[in-house]
Amino acid sequence: MFVSVPSVDSAISDSRREAWAFLSVVSDGPSAALVALVEELGVEEAAAAVRDGVSVEGLPLGSEDLRRGDRAAQFLEATEHLGGRFVTPDDAEWPRERFSALAGADGDDVSPLGLWVLGTGSLHSDRGMIAIAGSRASTAYGEHVTSEIAGDLSATGWTVVSTGSFGIASAAHRAALAMGGATIAVTAASIDRAHPAAHERMFRDISEHGGLVVSEYPPTHSVPSRHRSLALNRLIAALSQASVVVETGWRGGSRDILTWASKLGRPALAVPGPVTSAASEGCHRAIREGHAALVTNSADVVAAIA
Repeated sequence: MFVSVPSVDSAISDSRREAWAFLSVVSDGPSAALVALVEELGVEEAAAAVRDGVSVEGLPLGSEDLRRGDRAAQFLEATEHLGGRFVTPDDAEWPRERFSALAGADGDDVSPLGLWVLGTGSLHSDRGMIAIAGSRASTAYGEHVTSEIAGDLSATGWTVVSTGSFGIASAAHRAALAMGGATIAVTAASIDRAHPAAHERMFRDISEHGGLVVSEYPPTHSVPSRHRSLALNRLIAALSQASVVVETGWRGGSRDILTWASKLGRPALAVPGPVTSAASEGCHRAIREGHAALVTNSADVVAAIA
């Protein structure tokens, strides 16, 4: 069966798309300074200025960064070869309204400069998107609750967004796939490299069955890092109308998604676990300190959005 894959807007010139790609590559993630430069000069002019050595505050660019950026055309070609696309703020698919909340959310505009996308789905959703995240070292309880919530949301038309990681994330993606629903994996690697590698089949299923694999980093280039893993939390929260954490430890990184959801004015939600479970300590702490509302099922999640 032929599946239609959304295409990039052909009305956008190759030079303009390549300028977005160049800036996206040299920024290596969020860069308020480059976003501001684009707003001031325009995207093609901003790319030209960076190539010419203009000083960008907070972004120490070296010759290696610029050489990597000048491979933008190669990255675009590699993405097309994969069957993917590079989506820019000029494209109709760009989730402009949702990403607008990133302007000033962290004191600066930390909107992405472009997204490398693989899959038959879209960055838009008729019903909406909900993030589900949590510990990689999940328990059977956490995976069961995640599957129930993600499956129920997917069955009623919501798109489930997560990180593609082990544990809670994979339980959420797999539950959505099992229901025939759409799911989006936002990865700290690149779209041609499953992270973790053991999830290669799951990533392929996501991209081929109405979902997306999304990255800020170009193919053939990116390996995960702590910086990139933290940066993707803002994208997951920004794409989603609400963010749910099922299990996370006392200092678990998934709590950062709740922080971002709150910054963006979106519901930050957490599922309680057994009082004896270390895996749920971070959820209990977020609920107790007022950083997240308690939810136990998909109906609670949807009610929090209304």
